[in-house]
Order: sequence, then C-alpha cells, then structure tokens
Amino acid sequence: MNLLLIENLSVIVFLPIMGIAIMLVVIRFIKGPSLTDRVVALDLLVTIGIAIISVYSIATGQSAYLDIAMILALIAFLSTIAFAYYLKRRGTE
Repeated sequence: MNLLLIENLSVIVFLPIMGIAIMLVVIRFIKGPSLTDRVVALDLLVTIGIAIISVYSIATGQSAYLDIAMILALIAFLSTIAFAYYLKRRGTE
C-alpha cells in the first residue's frame, strides 16, 4: 500500500469514530450529574477537536492547522488547571 491510500483510509475510519465520540461526550456534557463531570466532558470535547484538527492537517498537508491545535491544547490545559484550582478553593471555603 502506498502512503496516500493509508492516509485516506485513516481519515475515512477516524472521522466517523470521532463523530460518535463527540455525540457521546455531548450527552455526558448535557446530562452530567455534577459540575466536575461537565468540565471533564468539555475538556474531552476540546481534545477530540484537537484530534480532528490534527487529522485534517495531515490529510491536507498544511502544517498551519497543527499550530491551531497546539494553541487550543494549551488553552484547554490552562482552563482545566484553573477549574481544578477553583474546585479546591471552593471546597476549603
């Protein structure tokens, strides 16, 4: 198999799986019994989005999308840290 065929197959297989994952995470986000569940679901949504952007970057051959994915990952990481700090402070007061 050549590399182009492998890339196309990975996109064809990967995107529907990520679509199903997004639907499941959105259900968790809506029905999440606690605030923590919803924040974890939101973090997972961002992670899935980063994965989709990365695959799109590979499929199109444009590395500019990887920069966007890295910035999005950094923002998601910082927001998760901020939320954990908020929960810790809320629990002590």
